[in-house]
Amino acid sequence: MGDFVKEILVKPIQYADEVVKLADGAISFRQDCLEVKTKSEKLVSLLRQAARASGDLYERPTRRIIDDTEQVLDKALTLVLKCRANGIARIFTIIPAGAFRKITQQLENSIGDVSWLLRVSTPADDRDDEYLGLPPIAANEPILCLIWEQIAILCSGTIEDRTDAAASLVSLARDNDRYGKLIIEEGGVGPLLKLAKEGRMEGQESAARAIGLLGRDRTASNRL
Repeated sequence: MGDFVKEILVKPIQYADEVVKLADGAISFRQDCLEVKTKSEKLVSLLRQAARASGDLYERPTRRIIDDTEQVLDKALTLVLKCRANGIARIFTIIPAGAFRKITQQLENSIGDVSWLLRVSTPADDRDDEYLGLPPIAANEPILCLIWEQIAILCSGTIEDRTDAAASLVSLARDNDRYGKLIIEEGGVGPLLKLAKEGRMEGQESAARAIGLLGRDRTASNRL
């Protein structure tokens, strides 16, 4: 997992470094480019933290968040490059109204997403009790991010936290078949099986109950 994360972080870190480097040379929209630079500096710092913590990051949200972040930084780099054009090239370079407002918001969202990823993947002993909240990426899929959070706790939490996470997954799987499928797709079965083997009685029961609920759907259970 660690090598995979480092590999997918190469491009976004490279893009962010390029944005930071090139923004100072902007000819047009200079102030806007400097704001993009500031946000990119913050984002690349978080991405480097992710690279250092690559072995602890939960794979499913990592893939999604880093992919989205790479796309945002690619757009930011393209925008900054347009602002460096001069002479005839500058005349034919069109920057849509609101482009900077949109990209700065997207960068801010990426900062929130990567910050959440680092917090949710932090081992329980090193994590404070602050509520993690939902990342910006959860705007359209809050349940998915809730499932990510519970599975992350199952992977790195204390026995007590893992027991609570298993109970939460039981509630989700019981309430909605789609949530059960998501738990399977997002890699929840392995950590549940591990808890069923090594947890305390309450945790083992919750894990077994969750696995039983996940096995109700024949199509989904083929992935168990």
